[in-house]
This record gives sequence, C-alpha cells and structure tokens, in this order.
Amino acid sequence: MTQPTFTLTVRPDQVGVISMDVAGESMNVLKAAFADEIKSLLSEIKNNKDIKGLVIISGKADSFIAGADISMLDGCTTAQQAEDIGRMGQLVFNQLEALSIPLVAAIHGPCLGGGLELALACHARVATTDNKTVLGLPEVQLGLLPGSGGTQRLPRLVGIQKALDMILTGKQLRAAQAKKIGLVDAVVPKSILLEAAVQLALKGKPAARDVKLNFVGKVLEKTPFGRAIVFSQAEKQTLAKTHGNYPAPLKIIKAIKAGVDGGFNKGLDVEAKAFGELCMTSESKALRSLFFATTQMKKETGAGDVQPHKVHKAAILGGGLMGGGIANVTATKAGVPVRIKDINQQGISNAMKYSYSLLEKKLRKRFVTKTEVQKQMSLLTGTTDYSGFHDVDLVVEAVFEDLNLKQQMVADIEANCSEQTIFASNTSSLPIGQIAAKAARPENVIGLHYFSPVDKMPLVEVIAHEKTSAETIATTVAFARKQGKTPIVVKDGAGFYVNRILALYMNEAANILLEGEPVEALDKALVKFGFPVGPITLLDEVGIDVGAKISPILLNELGERFAAPAAFDRLLADGRKGRKTEKGFYLYGAKAKGKKQVDASVYSVLGLNPAAKLSGDQIALRCVVQMLNEAVRCLEEGIISSARDGDIGAIFGIGFPPFLGGPFRYIDQMGAATLVAHLRSFESRFGARFAPSKLLLEKAEQNASFY
Repeated sequence: MTQPTFTLTVRPDQVGVISMDVAGESMNVLKAAFADEIKSLLSEIKNNKDIKGLVIISGKADSFIAGADISMLDGCTTAQQAEDIGRMGQLVFNQLEALSIPLVAAIHGPCLGGGLELALACHARVATTDNKTVLGLPEVQLGLLPGSGGTQRLPRLVGIQKALDMILTGKQLRAAQAKKIGLVDAVVPKSILLEAAVQLALKGKPAARDVKLNFVGKVLEKTPFGRAIVFSQAEKQTLAKTHGNYPAPLKIIKAIKAGVDGGFNKGLDVEAKAFGELCMTSESKALRSLFFATTQMKKETGAGDVQPHKVHKAAILGGGLMGGGIANVTATKAGVPVRIKDINQQGISNAMKYSYSLLEKKLRKRFVTKTEVQKQMSLLTGTTDYSGFHDVDLVVEAVFEDLNLKQQMVADIEANCSEQTIFASNTSSLPIGQIAAKAARPENVIGLHYFSPVDKMPLVEVIAHEKTSAETIATTVAFARKQGKTPIVVKDGAGFYVNRILALYMNEAANILLEGEPVEALDKALVKFGFPVGPITLLDEVGIDVGAKISPILLNELGERFAAPAAFDRLLADGRKGRKTEKGFYLYGAKAKGKKQVDASVYSVLGLNPAAKLSGDQIALRCVVQMLNEAVRCLEEGIISSARDGDIGAIFGIGFPPFLGGPFRYIDQMGAATLVAHLRSFESRFGARFAPSKLLLEKAEQNASFY
C-alpha cells in the first residue's frame, strides 16, 4: 500500500494537525495526483464536528513545500490540459479557504510557488526565524505565472504594488520581511512553531484586515485613477526590462488587474487561461529545460562514480578582485576557512575588505546578524608567506595571466602543502596542461575558472587536463557547488568553453563597429536580442586590456578566426582600458551625467565617422551566429561533453538569453540548416571566419537536432 502524503492527527485540544510528507522526496512538492487524497481528507475534517481548528505543517525536516512538480507540465500537449491543472489547484485551495474552522500554515523551510499559494489559502500563517525559511512565487523564472490563485490572493494580502514586485521578479522573502509586509502573521523559533500555530488556530478565524498602506499607497491602490497608474507603470517598466522577450510578466500584470477590477472569480479565470497558454510557449519550455538541467547537474560528481573528498580548509593565492571574490564565496557560502596569501599586506587587506563590505550590505538589509558577520569574517585569515598552508586541502590560484608565474605557484604549493593538496588555477585562457607541465604531482592540478564579479556570477568552469585525476575533478566540482556555483566540467584548451565562444562574438561586434556602426546601436541590438548588456559595454566592464591579453593566446592556439581587429591597439595607446580607468567607449566619473553616454572621442581614436547602416536584427544575427558556430565546434572537439553543459555554460557564464534555452536549444529551434545558410552568406561576404563547423554541417545534412 502506498504511503499517504497527508496525515491528520487530532490533538487533545481539538486542533487537527495535517502533516505533509511526500514519500521518497527530499522536499515536499505538490502533484496533481494528490487531489483525491486532499478531497477525502477534507471530507474527513468536515465530518468530524469536534475539530476546532487546523494546522498544516511539513513532515520534512527543512522544507515546507518547495513548489509544484513541474515535470507534470511536460506531459501537457495542449494549453487546455495545462489550464486544467491550474484550475484543479484553484479548486482545492478554494475549498481550503472555505473551511468554516480556522486553518493555519506552520512554515519552516522553503515555501515557494504552489507551496506559498497553499499557505495563502490558509486563514493565517506562522513562519520560523530560521535562514532556511523563504517565501516567494518564483514561477516567472520558469516563464509561467502562479496558476493556483497566487495572482489573486497575494495582492489582497500585501497590496497590489508589493504583490506585483514579488510575482514579477520571483524574489524570495525571509520570514521577518514577510511579516513586515503582512504576508505572515507571526515569526517564531523553529522549536515552538507547531505550538504557536495551534494557539493561533484556537483563537478562531481572524477577521478580514486591511492591507498595510501609507498615504501614497492608499491613493494609488484604493482609487481607480491610482490603480491605472500602478498597472501602466508596471507594464512600462516590464517592457523596458524584458524588451518583449518574455511573455509571462505581461500576463501576470493582466491577471492581477483582472482580479482587482473584475473580482476574485474573474481573476482566477484569467489566471488559469494565462497559465495554460504560457505553459505551451517556447520561452517557458526553454526555461523549464534549464531548471531540469541544473537540478540534474546537482546530482553529478563530474567524474562518474568517483566520490569527492571533503575540503576542510582552502587557500587563495592573490588578494586582487578575483581572489577577494573567491575567498568571499568560500567563507560565506561554503563555510570553509580560507587562508589568503598575497605578496603584500595591502592585497590581504583588500581581499578582507571585499568580504566585509558585502557582509555589511547584507547586515544593513537585515539578511544577516552581527554575530553571523563576525563568524564569517573569522573564517578569513591572511599571510605574506606560506605559513598555515600545511593543512590546506585545496588552493585556488588567482594571480596574473603569466605562465611562468603560475608554474612557480604550482611548485610553491607542492613544496609547502601536503601531497593530496589540489592546485586549482583561475586562469581565463592559459591551458591547464601548460600550467601543470613542470608539476611533480600533475594529477592534483586543475582549472577552476570563475567569472567576475565572483559573488554574483553563478558559473564556474572546472578544467581537467590529460593527467588530472578523477578524485581531483570530483572534489573540485563538489567544492564549487558548496560555494553556491553551477560547475561545468570542460576539457583543457585555450579559452576553455565560455571565453572561446565569447571571443568570436566580441570580435564580430568590434568588426561591425569598425565598419562605422555607432557604439550604442551595437549595444542596443544585442540587449534587445536578450543579452543583459551589449558587447561594447561588456568590453568596457571586463577591460579592453584584458581582451588584448587573451586575444593572442586564442589566436596562437586556435587559429586565424580568433584574430582581433588591430585597431584596438590604438585604444590602449590612448590609455583606454574601460571602466577601471574611467576611459573607454563610454563616459565615466564626473563626465558621465545621468544616462550612460558614449565617449564620442573614441571614434576619432579609431578613425571613424559613425553612421547607422544595419538594422538591430542584422547586427545581432552577425554576432550571435559566430557564438553558435563556435559552441558547436567546442562540442565537436569534446571541450564540452554535452549540449546541456554548453547551454548552461553560455547562460550562466555570459548571460546568453535564458528564454532561448542556450546556444544548442536555440540552434534546434531555428534549425541547423538555417544557421548554416546564415554562416555561408556571411562567409561569402566576410571570409573564412564564418565557415560552418563540421558537426553543424552534419546536423544540417541529416536534419538532426542536438536534443
């Protein structure tokens, strides 16, 4: 007999406790299959006249309900089938809300998506002070909207503006923040969660209460004129952010507006229809595939069946921006003590300051307590020699891109650490095999390539050279995951995967610029395509000098197609390195007033008279096909082991538009033959750098896809 998910226990004080525990899952998720079980549970409750109140709590140690089971949506072949799933959820939650006795949600751990929708259908909510407790409706991140009443109940509880903000961004709130906006009624320690919820249930059904609004809030939300402003602004801001690439946010606004203007049932109807329609969009399918891919990757070690060793202590070589960032995520996310080595005390101070300023920001926003700040800072120590390195399990090297220096670092670590210590290099372009060339223990040498800024960028590339051991790979992957990163294992080679596909994209943007297209036209075209920033802005952010250093390495190792435009030497001769020197393609510092402006003097340095000749679509296509073609070449050469890893790497590493699902899903969507036709057309005009890769030609001939 299958184990029930919901069990009802009636206490001596006549409060019924409903415990939810999905068998075989680490977290509770809602499934359509539970509908019958909930129906019979409700009938049992209604027939028991002794029950005075109800509490719903999780049977899991650290999760309330993490959301609905998304895989059930993949079984839907029509919008109507998905709409029916939404309507079923709405019906069940309406029945919960309609109970004549008080129902209280006792929340500990993630309360997300369908989990929060269930809690919103309860008459009151109690949450724990624990850091694991977060509340949110993240459906927009899957290209969907909350489909079981969330777009209707949340605005009624916290107000239209706060609900729009939560649902449109998918942001998650801690319990204290949730209490502040009226989303939960009480916040208590985990040890008394059940008792606090029971006491609330015994008080009876709470009277309907007004949303907490200040004077301006009342004007905006309680008058038709004010509401019109709120919804029109939300729409305007959404389009400015999404450039119309994501259909879900506009449907969210429409569903909330329908409920506010036409009443609860009208709102539910619009919500369910929109849920069904969104489920069938290519954008939602791409975002859901991304969710499944990252979930699947969490279960992999990167080295087959080989299990990782635990990293008890780590060290960082170099206290610069990257070193400081890596030290920060190691201490604050992984909770591992870090020893920072730099050639001088100033470097160590900078790295410490980096972590402290990030923690101070969290303290101001009340994400962490003073004690937590002190505890995390105590994990960071510094040295100008190798003292305290004898018991380090893993060292991350973050020094300059200089092969001799990095080889020297390997020798130093082998001399000062144990025979098991892993040496991980954060090089962005030098092959790891070359860094390990003189190593006594090359099996311990690996690449661990972070992206800047380290505390924000989710991806790391784990680069194994020919002699890297499986244990080293598995341990490095597990370490990166503890730091809150999504690691992809890539084969050794210049530029690895992400910088390699990025280099050709950036080079093409530079070529278009040198043909006379204005800087802002280039950036605008690729932001509209779906990248977070344009290629010229990115060059300023990363540093024109960094690009100049990486370019010859790629050209030398990978051939002519990586030749960067020679005109860029003129920029460096003019002292233009980008944002860090406040001199690049854009204006910075005192010269930059308000909106971001191009530094027009850059055109004379490059000997250009800018004039827009190409459409945004033409610009985007020329840059993007270079990235797509090189991604396929990386798969062909075994640099990446799967299309999935290639998609994750491009989205998390350089912000490839998530709604397209990554380079490989995008090629599948457009068709390999279409991409080959574009490349051939550009090849005839611009030369061999556009020649399609062998694997791409094969896919086009066979009319085959990558997935």
